[in-house]
Order: sequence, then C-alpha cells, then structure tokens
Amino acid sequence: MDFRQQWKRKISRQKQLQKDEGEKTLEEKETKNKFWKGVLVGALVTAFAGFAVVGFATGIWIIGRRTSESQSAQTTGADANKLDMKKIEPKLQYMEALIDKYFLFDENMTEEEQKKNGTAEDWIYRGYMYSLNDPYSVYYDKDEYTSLNEENSGTYCGIGVQVSQNVYTGIITAVKVFKDSPAQEAGMLPGDILYKVEDIEATGEDLSLLVSDHIRGEEGTKVHLTVYRQSTDEYVEMDVERRMVENPTVEYEMLENEAGYISLSSFEEVSSEQFKKAVDDLTAQGMEKLIVDLRNNGGGVVQAAKEIADYLLPDGKTIVSFKGKGIDDSTYSSDDGHEVDVPIILLVNGESASASEVLTGALKDNNWATIVGEKTFGKGIAQGVFNLPDGSGLKLTTAYYYTPSGECIHKLGIEPDVTVTLDEDLKSKIEIPKDEDNQLQTALEVFDEGVDAVKAKISAETGETKAANDDFEAKVKENLEIEKETGAEK
Repeated sequence: MDFRQQWKRKISRQKQLQKDEGEKTLEEKETKNKFWKGVLVGALVTAFAGFAVVGFATGIWIIGRRTSESQSAQTTGADANKLDMKKIEPKLQYMEALIDKYFLFDENMTEEEQKKNGTAEDWIYRGYMYSLNDPYSVYYDKDEYTSLNEENSGTYCGIGVQVSQNVYTGIITAVKVFKDSPAQEAGMLPGDILYKVEDIEATGEDLSLLVSDHIRGEEGTKVHLTVYRQSTDEYVEMDVERRMVENPTVEYEMLENEAGYISLSSFEEVSSEQFKKAVDDLTAQGMEKLIVDLRNNGGGVVQAAKEIADYLLPDGKTIVSFKGKGIDDSTYSSDDGHEVDVPIILLVNGESASASEVLTGALKDNNWATIVGEKTFGKGIAQGVFNLPDGSGLKLTTAYYYTPSGECIHKLGIEPDVTVTLDEDLKSKIEIPKDEDNQLQTALEVFDEGVDAVKAKISAETGETKAANDDFEAKVKENLEIEKETGAEK
C-alpha cells in the first residue's frame, strides 16, 4: 500500500474519530484524549490568525509580559514537566560533542537552510512544549512570534485561504477560499485537503509553523501546493502566487422582507467596528430582523466577539466567564448602553469555533438569538500568550471558558435550536447563491413561521426521505433475491 492509499485511510479514520468523539462524554474525552484537544484553526493568509498581543484572542487569553518567576511557574506545570538543569546540561554537552565529531550533514547545510530549519536551541524549546501533550501550547521563535503579532490588522501577504486542522489526525482542510484571491485563481476549492506544501507532507505538521515558514513569503513569489479533492478522488497540483490579501471579515446586505444579513468570516481587531457599522447601516435602511452568519468562522480575537455581543445585548447580561490556572477567574458582561432589539438568528456549523462559540453562547443563553444550522465545533479552552525577553514567545493553555448558563462547551459544542445541514452539492462552492443556500433559507423561514413550525417541517421531510431510502433498499434487496433464485434455477 503506497503512502497516498494510507493517507486516504487516515481521512476515513478521521471521519470515524469525529463520529466517535460526538458520542463520548466530556469526562471520557478528557481522559482518553488528553493529547488531542479540538481543532487548530488558522488561515493560510496568516501564520496563524487570531493571536493578539493585548486583549484576548480566539480561545486565547492574552496575559502579557510576566516576570521570569511567574512565567516559569506557568510553563513547568506538574513535576513531570520540570527540568533538572544539573542533569540536562552535562548530557547536552556530551551530545553536542558527539554531533560535532560524527554528524555527517551538519557541514553541508547552507546558511539559508540553517535559518529555515531553525536553531538547535529553538528545537529544544519546541521539544519542551511538545512534552506538555497539548497541541495548543506552542513555542514561537522570534520571527514566528513577530509574524503572529502583525496579523490582526486583517491584511496579509499570503494566498487567501482559511483552513482548519483536525488534531485527531493532523489533516488540514480548506474551509473557505476568499473571493478573487490567489488560491481561487489557482483553482483551490473549499473542502480541498492540503496534502503537500512544496515537498513537505502537510498532515501532522504544526499548522502555524507550516503557514509562517512555508506558505507565506515575499510578495510575487510562488508556493507549490498539492491538494486532495475528495469529491473527485484526485490529487491536484497548483502554483499559487503570494500577494497582499485583505481578509474580508464583515460583509453585509439587506435581504427580502427587511432582513439584514451580516457574514462574519473571522474575528480580527477591526471586526467589531466593522460589525457595528454594518448593523447601523442596515438599521438606517429599515432592518426589522437580523441574520449573523458564523459558518466556517474558526474564531479570532475574542475581544472582538465580546464587543459584538455587547453591542447586540442589553446591558447587564453575562457574555462569558473564564476559570483557569495562574489567572484570576473573571466574568464579562454587557455594559455599552446599546442593544439591537430585533429578532436575531445566528447561522453556525461544525467549523464555527472559539470566538464564534463565545458569541453564540452569549446570545443563545440570554435568549437573544435563535441558533440555526449544525452543532458548533466545541473549543472551550483559552491560551495565554507570553512574551519572552529575546523576542520569542510561548502560547500556553491556561483556562476554560463558560457560557452565561455556566456550561463548558469544550469538545461538546453548542446545539442549534433548529438543526439543518447544508445540501451536499453546495459544500464545494466558493460562493453559494443565497436563494440556493438551504440553511439561510431555513433561517428566513424561522422568522416567518417560528421555530416549532420549521422544526416540524424539517422532521417531516427527514421522515419522508428516510421512508424513501428504506423503500429503495427494500426493492434492491428484493431484486437481488429474485436474481439469486433465477440463477439457482439455471
């Protein structure tokens, strides 16, 4: 069996693992999957979109600079992860002597290769973080950390794709291809699985490092990608030119019957102000109801999610709470003096994660919005980003967050009020016409007919489909029996 066949089997296993995960209790998941915690969500236009230096970021609690003592306490954790420098230093010196004397390839490495591969010290730090058995806790060298801190403006030099990485299998999937982006021009489609970046097999690679070190680059240069397209069972190669790409985080328009529609693709520092402008403009146009589309929104800056929730909710409503290690427990409530007092529906799916779930939980638990679509991803943990003295940085999981009802949605997700899956033939489209978008059309029906009526209709349609499938299977079985009997007579 060649590697590609093994890789396809891994994709099948990913689907089974996702199914199995949905059937486990939170306690079972924490026990059996201590290493794998959720999905790493990023964007190919960034090194790993959603990390800020101040405020919070998606599922990321930004704590800022600490003293060396407090950073050490946060980093080492349990005794098993503490370092005994008296043992480590002599052993490293002995290893270094062996490498200097015997290692074959060290002298053949060019200066560019050495820079690309990183220093030995950087890899020691990465190994230490890897020992924590948490894919969200990462070491970033100086260049990587600088890149992370530059990426919340909403404009990047990249290829224009939003991706997610399944931490159960390490497989990286394109969930959104930006309109008029280099990736779209090269032929990439939503749902494409990133197989190779240049000669690097993408599966299992650290998403942020893969993007910052290999996909991003100087404007005008190209990156060679190989993707696996499940819909046609083929591998597609493409050369994608890097250029400045603006991530359109907020798009809006007025639909029929004075229904405002706002699509929020990610949470950047600028997103809350863009969202407020969209709401104000739609209100001026006579908006009587509002749909906020969070599908495929893997998160971003949590501060933006808080501010958007605050703008929609009346004062005095709980938005989100955090409980963790090394930080004070905290609860955030709405207090900006503004509310949007029209019926609101949030559209969500399995790629709606982190900051998207903060917003969804805040509006759902306060009975301020109806949730339509599919169960959200379920990332209910927060990471702290720590600046190190030499300009590098650490990201450590430090807290759980809780919805206003007190629920931790980690590995559970948020169930919609009205469950409706996107039609299969729409999933690979870069832009879905709104009149064909069955989830959006269902949301509009909820406005007109109410939740109970729409749920009853969906239930009836599902029952009819199941009955038709059962009838078809029965006929196939009957025909097979007839063929067997005919063959026996012959």
